[in-house]
Amino acid sequence: MLNKKDFHPCPVGLFLQLVGNKWKILIIRDLLTGTKRFGQLRRSVGCSQKVLTDNLRDLEENGLLLRKVYAEVPPRVEYTLSPTGDSLRPVLDTIAAWGESYRQSR
Repeated sequence: MLNKKDFHPCPVGLFLQLVGNKWKILIIRDLLTGTKRFGQLRRSVGCSQKVLTDNLRDLEENGLLLRKVYAEVPPRVEYTLSPTGDSLRPVLDTIAAWGESYRQSR
């Protein structure tokens, strides 16, 4: 987990520090539509199990998603955006609109 003293001094730099790789952005994109299980995220995001696990841990440690473990056999784990993670919705909507506009202009 990042301490305030470790925050990048620039707000854009801090954003990139927290969600600045494609896997985290894709995980957040998928969770914007609701709670997902690990397997659902893995299929949708398209990364290895280790990469997904590492990124989910980072997002959870930084307060952007919530992890709920159910006491079942086999264990069931669900991931949901926290209120802070959900506050990224307008940012990702803007990124998606820009990407679509760019795709159409090419």
